[in-house]
Amino acid sequence: MAVDPAVLLAGPRGRRLCLELARAQHVDTHEAGQLREAIMYAAYDLDPGRGTSRVIFGFGVDRAPTHSPDDIARMLAAVPLAEPDERTLLHALGAAVDTARYWQEPDGEDVLAAAPELHLPLARVGNLIADSPHAAWWSTPLERSAQWVVHFAGTPTGDAAATRGAETLARWRAAQAEEEAVAERDRPADPRAAWSGTWWSKPPSSLTRTTRPLSGGGPAGLWLVEDSLGWERASAHQIRIPHGARVYEIDSPEAWVDLCRRYPLEVTASRRHDWYRVTARGGRWLIPDWAQVGRDFDGVHLTVAGYLAAAGRALPVEDDLMTVLAGWDPDQTYWLTEIERSNPTDQTWLYSHDESWTLADAERM
Repeated sequence: MAVDPAVLLAGPRGRRLCLELARAQHVDTHEAGQLREAIMYAAYDLDPGRGTSRVIFGFGVDRAPTHSPDDIARMLAAVPLAEPDERTLLHALGAAVDTARYWQEPDGEDVLAAAPELHLPLARVGNLIADSPHAAWWSTPLERSAQWVVHFAGTPTGDAAATRGAETLARWRAAQAEEEAVAERDRPADPRAAWSGTWWSKPPSSLTRTTRPLSGGGPAGLWLVEDSLGWERASAHQIRIPHGARVYEIDSPEAWVDLCRRYPLEVTASRRHDWYRVTARGGRWLIPDWAQVGRDFDGVHLTVAGYLAAAGRALPVEDDLMTVLAGWDPDQTYWLTEIERSNPTDQTWLYSHDESWTLADAERM
């Protein structure tokens, strides 16, 4: 199932993917090298942390080259583009996912990719991605033949009740109500106030989360992680998908909005400050009530295409209510019901010097 090119320009993560692939081109031309350098300097100039949280070493700020979005658009329109191989496309997608942030303003690359001048040049890159056979799975639903849990070394493993979905969701729902009440009482109503708190809209992280296996590269959950911490070791195991599992597919912004409309939970007080910084929109905010969703569905799967189009956007639900899909990795399924491990399937994966995940030697023998 081919990816719709329009999807890749609809949201900030899709536009970032196109920009990342443009500068990852291994076309050995002078123009390609100039483009990569120009993107770096243009993004620096547009970054809200320019000169403070983001600096360029080797140049004084006043001496750094200056490139406008119009300059980048002209260069991108002229540079030759090569059809991406599977690894190049996966690395570009991983970079677009890793640089997502929902607790502060978009970074310089996201601002650059959203510039109107870049729409047509990035559409050219988007068409290249849409035509790639390596992106065909991005629009597909849950891969029911195999799903894997990934756990990165040094990260929390969750509590013992992680597989008891109903209990986890009931605790989550009570905690959300308490957080919203405290935020309503203690936090300023002005969305521009310097305040931060909970910024995600995904189900509780202690639930079982899985992704599909990729050809020769391990589970997608090794590669597609928002705000990763540079892990170099991970374990993985397969699960047993419940027979007849009811899975809701988030394959578009409309599907996410419909989920919020059907199972609304208002979180304005606890989300308004972070989501204003991300979207520059004020108003009332909704997320799905995952405890209610869990009564009708066993799992919720976010397709890559749905992620690229929806994540990080202020999506209208109705009247002045909006929502943001935030903190959910692409192709990830959250299981809202009890899940069993499929034994023996334990694997250890290592991140190697060539920027790829490989099975530990003992497990390849």
